[in-house]
Amino acid sequence: MDPRNKSSQELAQERAKQLRERITDYLEAEKSIVTGFRAEEQIRENQARIKKLLHATEEQWQDWRWQMRNRIKSVEVLREIIRLSDGEAEAIERVGKQYRWSISPYYASLIDPEDPRDPIKLMSVPSALEEVPVGQLDPMAEEYTSPVPGVTRRYPDRLIIKVTNQCAMYCRHCQRRRLIGEQDTHMTKEDLARALQYVKDNPEIRDVLLTGGDALMLSDETLDWLLGELRGIEHVEIIRLGSRTPVTLPQRITPQLCEIIGKYHPVFLNTHFNHPKEITREAATACDRLSRQGIPLGNQAVLLNGVNNDVHVMKKLCHELLRIRVRPYYIFHAKHVRGTTHFRCKVETGFEIMEKLRGYTSGMAIPTYIVNAPGGYGKTPILPNYVVSWGKDHVLIRTWEGHLIEYPNYEGELPFEEENNDSYH
Repeated sequence: MDPRNKSSQELAQERAKQLRERITDYLEAEKSIVTGFRAEEQIRENQARIKKLLHATEEQWQDWRWQMRNRIKSVEVLREIIRLSDGEAEAIERVGKQYRWSISPYYASLIDPEDPRDPIKLMSVPSALEEVPVGQLDPMAEEYTSPVPGVTRRYPDRLIIKVTNQCAMYCRHCQRRRLIGEQDTHMTKEDLARALQYVKDNPEIRDVLLTGGDALMLSDETLDWLLGELRGIEHVEIIRLGSRTPVTLPQRITPQLCEIIGKYHPVFLNTHFNHPKEITREAATACDRLSRQGIPLGNQAVLLNGVNNDVHVMKKLCHELLRIRVRPYYIFHAKHVRGTTHFRCKVETGFEIMEKLRGYTSGMAIPTYIVNAPGGYGKTPILPNYVVSWGKDHVLIRTWEGHLIEYPNYEGELPFEEENNDSYH
């Protein structure tokens, strides 16, 4: 039938069919993507086994301090929780002498004990691939962008303070593994005071990010004091917290902690979900508590080979994040950190993911893909090019579906007479 003879509703229905066909591959793939909610029954079974192994009550399990005291850091205990080959166990022992590892009991419960390629396992359990001597310990040159201890400054109006080296779980792809050491160490109050003084002495600093390690590993009392000191600096407009605890230790997000943070608005929290399986009922509860205190939540994922380097997995992650009111913020390209090269992907992989997000899902579900320039030169967004060429009075643009369109490009004339026209006085 000639399109000119079709009703507007018939044309709209044809267009709807075309759009549906655009995401048929995702709709099919999505059915087999494991999420924390879909795996809830297995996770509960894992938790029951781990509680029995560690002689834990439900009350203890819900206590973040108990979780920290009972982090899994021996191969013997880990083998009671997940299946490990002799080769894997030997590799963990060797790698552990060079790069520290530790897993919260909660996060260990997310691992499928029978799946050697489980994404949670890949992110938390050391492997022989970490022994490959490729990459740098400090590819971002933080050592040379630290004007005072604990402070990293790479931009004109903002900086970070690394308040601790402690995390609930030491990610195998961590960019700061060189700082983890063998002992948990928070910044001393004297060093924190020096960092605060640096902020006070530089009035152009309007944005301070507390990170580490994990900023929420500090005690409630220390966080209360530190946030109060920052809020007392007139030119500090916003405070940000970097924390993976909503992912690896959601028990840390207590009502008391949320109340403390809520006293010092505007405070933003960026967390670090990498796979839909990390988004569990516990993680959702933690994020809900933060949201109800008016704390905006963003997510900074890292593109990781074997974990999320798939267009459908990354889209599902972004969708699950929005369901728990966390805005996808960044996808970071993995850095050239020594011992983590097996996680690296090509930039083209991230580029392809971005191409399959824009237009294929809601704008709120689309993060920015970032490559951190080596040497401490900061974040560089990598975006698909939707501008094909510039004309005298038009721009040739490419739509998300690949259509080329000439878009009018000119500056209109405002209907005002000359400034000295008396009729305007």
